[in-house]
Amino acid sequence: MIELHKVDSDNLWKIVRLSVNDNQKEFVATNTESILEAYVTITEGSVALPFGIYEEGQLIGFAMFGYGSTGDEDEPEIAANNYCIWRFMIDKKYQGRGYGKKAMQKMIEYLQSEPCGKAEYCWLSYEPENTVAKRLYASCGFEENGEMCGDEIVAVRALHSQGR
Repeated sequence: MIELHKVDSDNLWKIVRLSVNDNQKEFVATNTESILEAYVTITEGSVALPFGIYEEGQLIGFAMFGYGSTGDEDEPEIAANNYCIWRFMIDKKYQGRGYGKKAMQKMIEYLQSEPCGKAEYCWLSYEPENTVAKRLYASCGFEENGEMCGDEIVAVRALHSQGR
């Protein structure tokens, strides 16, 4: 069963050592960069929530969430008062086993609990060339909304059914 564990002193260095395949490195920041970015985001008063992704107690990946606007000039309009899946990776040793989709479902479930406040949507962005990510996100209910985040395509998913 997939679980999310906050980054802490027990798992920090293990998370830093996770890596994707060489042909994926252009699509995702390193976990070191992400954790540093989370620290700066938090100290500037915005939200960044970094987590290790675990399967049966084994660290297999990393995810980081944001909430609301950060004031970044490339930020899409959908960011206001909504959650973002800012980073997501499965370590190269664990890819191809269905963990990506299971982890994404667990991440959405976590965001549906509204850990930082109410939100209607969750959004993410990806490089146009990253067709594997596009298929995964679409299979989890994300739809492109026409916005861009820098050079990346923005996709959005409702967090709750309309009858909320």
